Amino acid sequence: MVKLITIFCIKRLQSGDNMVSKDQGIGGLIFLVCVIIAIGYTLGLFYFGYVLEGSWSLAFWLIAIPVFLAFILILGIGAWIGWTMATTPPPKPIEEFEAEEKKEEKQKEE
Repeated sequence: MVKLITIFCIKRLQSGDNMVSKDQGIGGLIFLVCVIIAIGYTLGLFYFGYVLEGSWSLAFWLIAIPVFLAFILILGIGAWIGWTMATTPPPKPIEEFEAEEKKEEKQKEE
């Protein structure tokens, strides 16, 4: 996880884009929160829960495994959405887009 964030930051600095848009910041936050919760949930279920409770019965595992997989799947989708938001560049402002259209129209007229 730290390696992915480091690579993302290095690519941003190399591209010369030092500012992060609001959407990118929120996407990075969503990604981090999903990853941290997934790691905490996994450790809590398989490590800390077993240490505190001792051995669990088969009935517990028949319920816990599908719930675990569904929860991790949902967190994975959330992390993917956050990563996509964090790595997608912000759209151009409308003023720049309109200025480019005017330049293209002038070039077509000439």
